[in-house]
Amino acid sequence: MSKNLENIKHITNGDYIVIPIETGYIKPNENLNSIINPAKEIMEDGDYLVIAETPVSVSQGRLVDESRYSPSLKAKFLTTVWSKYLWGYVFGPILGIKKRTIKNLRRLPKETYAHKEVVLQLYGLKHALKPASEAGIDLSNAPGSCVSLLPENPQKVAKQLKAKIGKNVCVMIIDTDATYKKNGKYFTGLPIAIDGIEANKGVIGYVKGQLGENMGSTPLGCSENISVEEGLKIANIAEDYQKSLATEMSTIHSVKSVLGTDESSVTIEALDSITHTPAVIIRKK
Repeated sequence: MSKNLENIKHITNGDYIVIPIETGYIKPNENLNSIINPAKEIMEDGDYLVIAETPVSVSQGRLVDESRYSPSLKAKFLTTVWSKYLWGYVFGPILGIKKRTIKNLRRLPKETYAHKEVVLQLYGLKHALKPASEAGIDLSNAPGSCVSLLPENPQKVAKQLKAKIGKNVCVMIIDTDATYKKNGKYFTGLPIAIDGIEANKGVIGYVKGQLGENMGSTPLGCSENISVEEGLKIANIAEDYQKSLATEMSTIHSVKSVLGTDESSVTIEALDSITHTPAVIIRKK
């Protein structure tokens, strides 16, 4: 029997109950207690705790200041010719990628040069050739000219967080970047994913994915050995909730409307001025 949720914020999604965990901005090198402490109180055996990748990355201090990178000619070419024009006007429309993505590609600013340089240096050409969301790097929830990389060893983190909760629950860390399915196989362009999803495919995975089926958000790490199908189902329930929030910053272009500041002027104080929902508890009815 589920605990009384009368005084706990929640919604229903099909056969599941979704309970958001709301916090302030989780700062660099800060622990995740603001997620774990309320989760420990609310969670029951059999529940899922689904955590977005960015707060985990930021808590690990995995921020990179892009202003410290001098863009090479290759980075400039990949930004302007490859991403903005070829993907924005040719490949994108042919492959039927999201209209929002095409619109964003067509207005890529010169500041993106440094971003491509970061991708090239840290992840290599196969990820830099991806026109957007390269290697899962998040531009939208970090201060100033910083970006956050994917978490380090998300499976280990998920298991450690489950141990702190101390109940028979499943902890999962997810990324909104897609997992695709083609010819019965699951794959993603992201550098990491749970077992059963072929990862680190870069631009090849992205192109192949446009010709396959988009399965939604990618589970990066999980405390349990679950099936890909179960992982994707739970990840997408969590993502559906995130998309419903007025404070969702899904892209760098969302920052101005949510925080009221330019992308380059984001401060930790501004990020801390809104309510964040870095995790949700998902419970079978």
